[in-house]
Amino acid sequence: MIVRTWHGCVPLQHQQGFADHLTVTGLQHAEATAGNLGAFVRQEIQGQYAHFFLATYWESLAAIKRFAGEDYQVAVTYRDDEAFALISDPYVFHHRVDEIATLS
Repeated sequence: MIVRTWHGCVPLQHQQGFADHLTVTGLQHAEATAGNLGAFVRQEIQGQYAHFFLATYWESLAAIKRFAGEDYQVAVTYRDDEAFALISDPYVFHHRVDEIATLS
């Protein structure tokens, strides 16, 4: 399995709006792509910004390319992202993993 991770942040006044936007863009897009095994979003507040960490789980690199295209190392962005003053990391990370375990 491959875990694809992305990070971005928005000013606090856009936190809920961007969370809703991310659900109907990044999450739904990933989950609707063949080969997606799931997705998880974590939010953290730091100063005046809400940080979003998105992890998507994939069965193969081919599945990731169906989601992100041939330039799959570049973050996928959506037309309305700028309405939330999103600061997006331009690149994503890919990690090969054997299993997912929760920490207790």
